[in-house]
Amino acid sequence: MNLVQSVVSNPVFSIAFTVLAYWPAVALHKRRRWIPPVIVACIPIIALLLLVREPYAIYNLGGNYLTWLLGPATVALAYPMYRHGVALRNSLPKLALVVFAGTVVGMASAGLTAWLLGAPLPVVMSTVPKSVTTPIAIEVCRELEGVPQITVAMVILAGVLGASFTVPLLRLMGVREDRAIGAAMGTSAHGIGTASLVRQSEMQAAVSSWAMATAGVFTSLLAALAAPFLRRA
Repeated sequence: MNLVQSVVSNPVFSIAFTVLAYWPAVALHKRRRWIPPVIVACIPIIALLLLVREPYAIYNLGGNYLTWLLGPATVALAYPMYRHGVALRNSLPKLALVVFAGTVVGMASAGLTAWLLGAPLPVVMSTVPKSVTTPIAIEVCRELEGVPQITVAMVILAGVLGASFTVPLLRLMGVREDRAIGAAMGTSAHGIGTASLVRQSEMQAAVSSWAMATAGVFTSLLAALAAPFLRRA
């Protein structure tokens, strides 16, 4: 078992195993769009760590390299926005209003739901920035004196659920316009949702990229304004 643990703790192994776990998960997602590849890929990784009794922190030594790639990947999402910048220019004021409304509703509904379920105030504050990308969400969580670990979990959950169900739900309600779909996805499901649109429509991905960035700005500003009042609660 010691030999197995030493192999599992090797960063090269953890990178390779994570990629190999994600590969079939993506293939399954292409056949069944409602199945989130992130969740499916986690299953063999969790099973392996439980089997060899290896702490996640050790396995994640290799995962840190993959996490670093999130930065360039997020920047790359700006490419479709650049390509469709001229077409989007006239729509930006309306899109900004939509994203602002979505940001307010997302923050308020998350916090209110946690409060109604009886969660303590730090947990309530941790749920508020769930719909923005992780680095922004963590900083907002700290501003609100929440628990960053809970915020990270909520961000991942929001992204996975948004990527899996936003488009089907919108189409079920008769919403098929690319800019509407992109704005909804970027505002509610940040980078994970935006990445899921890249293969479907460049216009949707462009609007979603812009909405994701704008929602991050709105969330940060709203949290800074609300923090003094929430701390007195």
